[in-house]
Amino acid sequence: MRALYGIATVIALALTSPIATAAPGVALDWSDLPDPSVQTFEDPYRDLSPEQFDDVLFVVRMRSRLQQNVGTAVERHEWQELLTETEDTLVKSGVNVDWLLDQRQVVTERRKMAATAGNQKFDGQTVTLAGFAIPAPADADGRPVVYLVPERGMCSHMPPPPPNQMIRVRLNGDWTPSYFHEPVRLTGTLTIDPTDQSMMVVDGLMPMRATFQLDANNAETLETRGDRLEWTQSVADRLRAAGNLKTGGVKTSE
Repeated sequence: MRALYGIATVIALALTSPIATAAPGVALDWSDLPDPSVQTFEDPYRDLSPEQFDDVLFVVRMRSRLQQNVGTAVERHEWQELLTETEDTLVKSGVNVDWLLDQRQVVTERRKMAATAGNQKFDGQTVTLAGFAIPAPADADGRPVVYLVPERGMCSHMPPPPPNQMIRVRLNGDWTPSYFHEPVRLTGTLTIDPTDQSMMVVDGLMPMRATFQLDANNAETLETRGDRLEWTQSVADRLRAAGNLKTGGVKTSE
């Protein structure tokens, strides 16, 4: 009985210890963050094969070179022949080069909207989201700041994600990341409030463009298994498991 009382006391202390527990919030996936209304659009460049895309770039370079009136007469003749051959190849494969080039600005704007526009549905909502935390300089008021990204390595060894796949986080609790890309699940108020700052990371100065900001009130550290984020077993859970083992699976209250 004395042993059981000791186990129960340890478990009670563990359950009353300050283990981070997320407050209720809308559980989000990263795919929920972009504005769904601007994700589907006509992008003729996306339909090109790698060979066709290279041919289009070649046409642009050759036209520019010929317009600059550089090179010898022989070189210009060879460039024109190569240009005509490439344009004919594209026409035969159903690619209208002139129309395609006219669409560049339109496609650029559509891609920008798709990468930056945030889902208004979650603006001002209390949400919960798991990702990888990158320590950042504190705000002017001294509050700790991190950036949350969906994949380990982004903004250091990998390029940064699109702005609507990055969240600038202001931390209100005691937790701060111990290392770059620490896996964590955060809960707080999400707002669409674009920011564009630069900071030093592993590979040098990096532009940090985030569509969202999160005022985080709760943080739960995670561990990774492969590419998945999983909960780190809490002290209380481990003690419960240990207690069950020591009592043969019988609850201490029994």
